[in-house]
Amino acid sequence: MPRQILFLCTGNYYRSRFAEIVFNLLAQRAGIDYVATSRGLALELAVFNFGPISPHTRRALAARGIALPEPVRQPMQCDEADLQSAHRVIALKEAEHRGYLTERYPNWPDRVEYWHVHDLDQAMPEQALAEIERNVAALVEELRTQNEKRSA
Repeated sequence: MPRQILFLCTGNYYRSRFAEIVFNLLAQRAGIDYVATSRGLALELAVFNFGPISPHTRRALAARGIALPEPVRQPMQCDEADLQSAHRVIALKEAEHRGYLTERYPNWPDRVEYWHVHDLDQAMPEQALAEIERNVAALVEELRTQNEKRSA
């Protein structure tokens, strides 16, 4: 059974969904036994999210030749079971997500890895999604290297 990576953002609509899909493609190509999923920490705040996934995410994936998994699911709220089942949990922006984790999952803020990828209020989609792609590629390479060391 593959180990699970959990990506978190606020609405599970834009950044975490992009990270999940890109990770799964790169992990498959790297031949590592990991699978990513994603969840939102505060879906109730995502009042301007229309449809199951951000148009920015759709465009960025299409520009990279990455197909969306069909059917495209709706954003999903994180729960304790999601956190517990993950081998590694990554929130996309500490300044934004540590507070939600502290409030809703008080045992988790210090167990989560934080990236520093801005949302649309502070970064253009091309910039933010390219940063996520770089971070995901580095994560996949790290996991691939760890697997090789364990196998040696």
